Amino acid sequence: MAAITAKKTRHDKRRGHSISHESECNQYTSIEQALADALAAYGVTGLAIRPDGDVHRFDTADKAKGNRNGWYVCPSLEVAVYGFWHTGEQHTVTTGGTADPAATAEARLAAQRAREQRDTERRQQQAKTAEQARRWWAAAGAADPSHPYLAKKRLAPHGLRQRESMLLVPLFYDGELVNLERIFPDGAKRPLFGGRAKGVAGLVGKLAGAERVLIAEGWATAAALHEAMALPVVVARNADNLEAVARRLRQRLPDNVTITLAADDDRFTDGNPGASKARLAALAIGGLVLMPTFCADCQHCTDFADVALCRSNGGGL
Repeated sequence: MAAITAKKTRHDKRRGHSISHESECNQYTSIEQALADALAAYGVTGLAIRPDGDVHRFDTADKAKGNRNGWYVCPSLEVAVYGFWHTGEQHTVTTGGTADPAATAEARLAAQRAREQRDTERRQQQAKTAEQARRWWAAAGAADPSHPYLAKKRLAPHGLRQRESMLLVPLFYDGELVNLERIFPDGAKRPLFGGRAKGVAGLVGKLAGAERVLIAEGWATAAALHEAMALPVVVARNADNLEAVARRLRQRLPDNVTITLAADDDRFTDGNPGASKARLAALAIGGLVLMPTFCADCQHCTDFADVALCRSNGGGL
């Protein structure tokens, strides 16, 4: 835990890191002022700091409004602890000088309390979202095959349901429906707010009796692969979730079932996260990797759904 008593601090702004490089040791008349100055270095201003010993959440400047990724707690009138859930950072500020052992102990306890409260709030929200997902799924009708998204992708619904103009992709964890991904007519995709994300997955086809199973990122890619190969395809939703889904699937399936990561080829993105994270997921479970093959001089396609659509259009999206 870093102790900060500076009024002005420069930070490395690389994603996931915030390293203190230099500081001015200042004396403060209140913990509110010390904390406000520390948060200002991260672009967080205008908070009404409350030194009441409770954990308080706030929006960080690098995420959309309402993200509530920041937190702080003032266990005393001389010490405050703050951090950012999405980066894992945690810092301590004091009204002046180096924190004494008692203040350090207070800060550690406050940080632990913040983590426990956050975990409790997250579990409660996940349960609430899962209940909403089950209500929506039960009330929804079968997806319209002519829905704009399905028509554009030239895909069948494969068991999707529809609520108003939204296609609903069911997402499961330990066999239970815990969230829904909403696909809008313009192709935008969003899960329900606050639901479980890591390790959740959808499915196109059936796992029972399969000798080979594919894992893909998006639903459209999974559906295109299923139509082309007649294999069950698990939907991980994004590259960051591939390894978690692969590990859980490997634990669930018999050892003789082959698992193949059908990667997106994010060839126009630095680091190609689709391919690199698919390889890591495959390495973690001893699986295989399948990459899409593009038409000559193609400058558009990045996944198997793109390839299927491109070829059905005679080579042009």
